[in-house]
Amino acid sequence: MIKRGFGSVYQRGGVYWLKYYKQGRPFRESSKSQDRQEAERLLKRRLGELATGRFGGLSPERIRMGVLFDDLVEDYATNGRKSLPVLLSRLRLHIRPFFDRTLAAQFGTDLVTKYTKLRQQAGAKPATVNRELEFLRRALELGFRADPQKVLKRPYVPMLVENNVRRGFLTVEEYVRLRNELPDYLRPLFVIGYHVGCRRGELLNLRWSQVDLTAGQIVLDPGTTKNGEGRTLPIYGEMSPILEMQRAVRDASYPNCDFVFQIDGRRIGDFRKAWATACKRAGLTGLHFHDLRRSAVRNMVNAGIAEKTAMHISGHKTRSVFDRYNIVSARDIQTAGKRLEKLFEESLGTTSGTVPQNQPLKMSSPTERKDLM
Repeated sequence: MIKRGFGSVYQRGGVYWLKYYKQGRPFRESSKSQDRQEAERLLKRRLGELATGRFGGLSPERIRMGVLFDDLVEDYATNGRKSLPVLLSRLRLHIRPFFDRTLAAQFGTDLVTKYTKLRQQAGAKPATVNRELEFLRRALELGFRADPQKVLKRPYVPMLVENNVRRGFLTVEEYVRLRNELPDYLRPLFVIGYHVGCRRGELLNLRWSQVDLTAGQIVLDPGTTKNGEGRTLPIYGEMSPILEMQRAVRDASYPNCDFVFQIDGRRIGDFRKAWATACKRAGLTGLHFHDLRRSAVRNMVNAGIAEKTAMHISGHKTRSVFDRYNIVSARDIQTAGKRLEKLFEESLGTTSGTVPQNQPLKMSSPTERKDLM
């Protein structure tokens, strides 16, 4: 029962309506039902929202998901998100046809589950479905934060388990083998990518004004990286001589080309075919250029570089992604075992009362052990 003075339920044309107040202002709402108990449950829900301050009026109840998607597109455009074309494509092909006319207030986990199953039946991979669900999450979050609110609650959006994360990386021996098989114009790009783990797009757009061979560093300007933040990369090892050679070639033959990585005076474009051919000759079929990124992270961690510094160099903003790229190989495990063995040997050799190295331990006989009991 609803206490007198807190609200009322009345019937009009066979349908039950609610009446309640917020700061003296009356609100009337149809329960869209001919069941009085259902109308009373809705009234109790509204009174609860009023008591907790979550009642934002009746307009959020009428907002459809399509409105939230429009706001999401505007948010991406306003903030200059590079993934805006991907968002527009996913919305048009998959998300809008399924969710566009759905009331945001009726959006729930059951609906997400139906969408997920539908996409899987169409052959979409878990990673693809998850990226689409992330767009849904963001749309709902923007609606929840809006003033006045367009979404009164953020429903749980379950994600799929992704088991298609690539595990490729290059050892130093494989690096040398592939470097020698690559065509001359790709070799500098490969060397820099392996050493600092930059994304392919960041490297292909690199200009000589960003390279300081005297100071031994490369500066990636804000806005030129995936996350929009600038980074400073070290020049070390084979990077220095190969960049010097690359600049000498540019100065002699293509003085007007400002791109560091070029072919015949033009920025390098699609090189997948040349890459695949070189990988095949080097016995590394299936290797991706992005695998150099994983290799660089692993090498930096093995070299003892602080994780914060390594993440800055590679451009990883979150620890979870960085951990995923920090791949441990069988050789890493063996090396760790040898280092631990050496540590224990040195410790045992300096601890008073321990057994000297290479001297076998003398084990008590069964009779001796019995006497000690």
